[in-house]
Amino acid sequence: MKKTSLFLLLPALSFMACKQSQEASTVQLEEIVLEEEVIASRTVYRAEDTRKHDLLHTKLDVRFDWEKQYLYGKAELTLRPYFYSTDKLELDAKGFDLREISLLVEGTKTPLDYEYDGWHINIDLGKTFNRTEVYKIFIDYTAKPNELNSKGGSAAITGDKGLYFINPTGENPNVKPQLWTQGETEASSCWFPTIDSPNERTTQEIAITVKDEHVSLSNGLLVRSVDNGDGTHTDYWSMDKPHAPYLFMMAVGPFSIIDDKWRDIEVDYYVEEEEAPYAKLIFGKTPEMLEFYSDLLGVDYPWSKYHQVVVREYVSGAMENTTGVIFGDFMYDDERSYLDGNGEDVVAHELFHHWFGDLVTCESWANLPLNESFATYGEYLWREYKYGRESADHHLMNDLNNYLAEAQNGKTVDMIRFDYDDKEDMFDSHSYAKGGRILHMLRKYLGDEAFFEGLKVYLQRNAFQAVEIHELRLAMEDVCGEDLNWFFNQWFLDNGHPVLEIETNFNAESSVVEIEIEQEQDLEEFPLYKLPIEVDVYTASGKERHTIVMDKQKQTFSIPTASKPRWVNVDAEKMLLCEKDEDKPLEEWVAQFEEGPLFIDRLEALEAISKGKDKAVLASALKQAYKDDYYYIRKKAVELSRKLSTEDEQAHRASLENLAKSDEKAAVREAAVKAIAKNYEEQDASFYLACADDLSYATSAAALKGLNKHFPNQAYELAKRREPEAKKDQKYAVAEVYAENGSVEHMSFFNNIMDKLSGFEIFSFSSTYVDYLSKQDISVIKENLNRVTEVAENGDPWYIRYAGMQMMIKLKEEMEDKETEAASAFAEELEAKMKSLKEKETHPQLKRIYGVSAE
Repeated sequence: MKKTSLFLLLPALSFMACKQSQEASTVQLEEIVLEEEVIASRTVYRAEDTRKHDLLHTKLDVRFDWEKQYLYGKAELTLRPYFYSTDKLELDAKGFDLREISLLVEGTKTPLDYEYDGWHINIDLGKTFNRTEVYKIFIDYTAKPNELNSKGGSAAITGDKGLYFINPTGENPNVKPQLWTQGETEASSCWFPTIDSPNERTTQEIAITVKDEHVSLSNGLLVRSVDNGDGTHTDYWSMDKPHAPYLFMMAVGPFSIIDDKWRDIEVDYYVEEEEAPYAKLIFGKTPEMLEFYSDLLGVDYPWSKYHQVVVREYVSGAMENTTGVIFGDFMYDDERSYLDGNGEDVVAHELFHHWFGDLVTCESWANLPLNESFATYGEYLWREYKYGRESADHHLMNDLNNYLAEAQNGKTVDMIRFDYDDKEDMFDSHSYAKGGRILHMLRKYLGDEAFFEGLKVYLQRNAFQAVEIHELRLAMEDVCGEDLNWFFNQWFLDNGHPVLEIETNFNAESSVVEIEIEQEQDLEEFPLYKLPIEVDVYTASGKERHTIVMDKQKQTFSIPTASKPRWVNVDAEKMLLCEKDEDKPLEEWVAQFEEGPLFIDRLEALEAISKGKDKAVLASALKQAYKDDYYYIRKKAVELSRKLSTEDEQAHRASLENLAKSDEKAAVREAAVKAIAKNYEEQDASFYLACADDLSYATSAAALKGLNKHFPNQAYELAKRREPEAKKDQKYAVAEVYAENGSVEHMSFFNNIMDKLSGFEIFSFSSTYVDYLSKQDISVIKENLNRVTEVAENGDPWYIRYAGMQMMIKLKEEMEDKETEAASAFAEELEAKMKSLKEKETHPQLKRIYGVSAE
């Protein structure tokens, strides 16, 4: 599953983990002291679910009532006791109407007694079965996901209804009706009865009856499709290899199917009709990825097909359902928007899951990094292969920064953690970003040959099984011959990271480089790390590599050298997951920038130079950086140009303009346009008009915004010309120009955008919409207010409602600032409406934010 970082979208929104309430227990007086001692030492332990039954096969027959948003299902579950004989069966089934539960023997149904609490079905099997006896249960049911008392999911997966109907009655002309599922973590049991645990595995077959204008997608192969003669057809999907219930999926809608292939395996892309021309732009590297990962791992892609579908209003980034991956509509691109960033990392992430997560699955959510850390590192591996190490290292640097941001915000927890408050808490930057970095360190420590052989052993040994972290350790130990408990204990089974203070000196008397390193993390809370570190010493005669091992809080390492080094590169592979403060003379930073072999070497040096007081050295470094082979160094140099002296700033303007107009990377062109707009008083409208024709939407948008800042009248005229074909960032830039102009004639343009937005897009536009709306007459605001209140009241998921509430708050404040009687009265109306919406809110996260007490 691809995690979406909501904190990047909602910087003001604090995600608060639920804490378990502690219920008081009644004890005898003489037991009080003993009981208190036991409680004081007791911790929560989220164990792997106990397996009482083995679910062998799941057969489903489903059809839908789109108006009611119901699923009518019939399930045949084939099971046997896991080990102990039993006459009872407990199944997960959330929010169902149950019509029949029977024991099925050779086509004959025998009704069974059961108890149902709305979440679990406890069935009396009528006889005792032992572990060699297989039996079948038949269940006739209705799933009603919208009537389920949902807990709301998590920051990564923002819904837990399991089954979602999108625009089911066609009321929204901008979105075609769809339905899709989201099973992770334990929401598959919202649409079919099962044992909803990651350590369960079952084969499956599913018959899906849909309207003739719709197509369906599910796990496995489509074995046949039958025309029912009543405007519907039934698709029969079969999955002959076992996988976890949370990986079951369906998607239904009027999708276009774009065929592709890898070896003899179908690789199809399901997209909306108007997006079909871009399907291979978005997903077309999938066959090459399948070949690359199969060769790298020494384990061929193990499933029968690989299909991918893009849906509307998805509650996550993407989900690795076995052979049927679902993506949110953020994936949609055209040739121009693709230049500004694309979903290729997400495609790689979900595909790598089909080995790590689908073929070999974490046995419990406490072991989630065995799924998500690998999928995250799969992104690195694909970039390294396809685009080179600098692109891959850049991605790895971003992962480190994402994890450190989470840690600095107060969350430092074990990677493999059995004490989480809620399983959804596992979907964080630890499981993803930190885990990918840990795997990279393990690879660099063991070497490529041992690391990838270890992965092969791990996959082959544990194929179609659930695992815990020790299976990975044992596979690696069996290959390399070394006890790796030290590595797994400090990185996977403990929390935090090293904080390193590094100082390097040359001792001319003894002709050695002295490297002093101190671990400054709080050792009462975090471990003292054992850190193998590569050190490169650059002298006049070349580079020499040395390996040091730090295993104390403070150590000094002496490395002999024939002459004074030009610079010393501690952590030469840039593999360490750490914070570091490195004390180095300016001339050594300059040498590192000029000679550093890795992108991160040069980036660290450039940032260090920019923090110094020598503007001439910075100017010289930036001139070199503008020509760097890797685009991010060029982009960083553009951003740092603001630190130049006035004379240097003018001298660099020609370089910035050249980058804005001709750099091969859209991100650099965009940054250069923004830098010129922000940093220079003397402006030229023709520059922005030229850049406004850039193929990149983002660069074109930056040019329009720059023109609006310095030449608003020309920007307004350009916005009107661009409005009819404006897309993506360009469309929002036009809206910003109109928001400042404030004319009521553009109301339909704004409303057209609002009506077509969904999900995260609402965040990027809501502020601009309110800026524009607030400038209109109160009568116009009231006429169009329904679009704001609709978001605040009915937006889904919950954070969309939060965005709507923020829009209402901003409108109210704008009305209060007008200080007229009509505006004040309207502000009071808005306040009353907001109060009503807050009181009606049911999502626990929003109730906490709004300060509304739970019932």
